Amino acid sequence: MQLARCAIHSFFSGDRYLAARSVFCLLASLAIPAVITAQETSTPEKPDATVRAQMRNVKYRFSDKVSVQINFLNGALVPAGNSEFPILDDKNSFKIRIDTAEIAISPGDLANLLNSYVFARPKSPLSGISVSTVNGRLKVNGRLHGKGDIPFESQGVLSPMPDGKLRLHSEKVKALGVPVNGLMDAFGIDVADLIKSGKVPGVQSDQNDLILDLEQMLPPPHLDGKVTAVRVETNSIIQTFGGTNPKPKAKLQNGNYMTYQGNRLRVGTLTMDNADVTIYDMDPSDPMDFFLDRYKEQLAAGYAKITTDFQLRVFIKDFDKLGPVKVSTKNKEN
Repeated sequence: MQLARCAIHSFFSGDRYLAARSVFCLLASLAIPAVITAQETSTPEKPDATVRAQMRNVKYRFSDKVSVQINFLNGALVPAGNSEFPILDDKNSFKIRIDTAEIAISPGDLANLLNSYVFARPKSPLSGISVSTVNGRLKVNGRLHGKGDIPFESQGVLSPMPDGKLRLHSEKVKALGVPVNGLMDAFGIDVADLIKSGKVPGVQSDQNDLILDLEQMLPPPHLDGKVTAVRVETNSIIQTFGGTNPKPKAKLQNGNYMTYQGNRLRVGTLTMDNADVTIYDMDPSDPMDFFLDRYKEQLAAGYAKITTDFQLRVFIKDFDKLGPVKVSTKNKEN
C-alpha cells in the first residue's frame, strides 16, 4: 500500500519544459520540430542504464499550441550528463534515442511553433508566419520584419541526408511578390550571417540550401535518431526513422500508450529498479493527448494501479478533454 501511495504521489511532481529557444533562418524550422536527427552528441551514452521505450498513437504536446503525432516509436531513454539513470522529472538527465519511429506535425502546429517560440523575440527578423502544403512541398508565408515588414513567400522540398540530418532546398522564393534568387537574397545579410557564423545552433547553409541538425535545435530532452525519409501530405509533415519503410515492433500493450521498461528509472519521488511503467489512454477511440506540463491534471482525472509484480499502470484522461483548470483556494492564498 505504501508503494502504491508513493507511485501515485510521484506523478504529481512534473517539470516544465520544452520551450523552443533556437533562432534561425525561416525555412530552417520547416522540419518537424518535435523531431529529430542522427547527429552524435558530446554526451556519452550509458548503454547499461538505458530504459526501453515504446509509444503508440500519442499526440504529444510540447506546449498548449504545439504538438506532434507519434504514430509509433521504439527506442530508449539514455542517461545524459552526470546522471546514472533517467529521471523523468529532469529533462537534462536523459535523451530519447529513436530506433524506429513515424512522427508527424501539422502545418498549423509548425506555424505556431515558429510564431510563438522560434521567432518570438522582440527583434526577430521574421513575423506573421503561416505554413501550408502544396503538391508535396512546404509553402511558407510571412513578413521580413527587418526590411519594413515586407511580405515573402517560399516553397521548398525536404529530404534526408546520409547522416540523418535534413536538407531543405528552396525552389521558389518571392519578396513583395517578386521572385528573388534564393533564401539568402530574400532574408538579407543579417540572417545569412547568423547562419554562416554558426550563431544559429543546428543550422548550416549550403548555397541556397539549409542543413538542419534538429538534435541541436530542439530543447531537452534531446531526440536522437536517424531520419531516413520525409513526406509531405495534405495536412501533415511526416518523418520516418530506421529505414525507408520501418515496421513497428509488436505492441507491448493494447490501445494508445507510452511504456518504459528495464533498468533504473525515477518518476517523481519514486525510483524503480527493473522499471515497468505504462501510461494508458482512458479513451482509446482517438490518440492519447499527452501534455507533460499538465500531466498532474490528467492523472488526477484518471487513476493509477500497482500490479502484484510491482508494475506501475497509469490511466490518464486526454488533455483536450480536461475542461477548464480549477484553481484551489490554497493555491489562491499562495
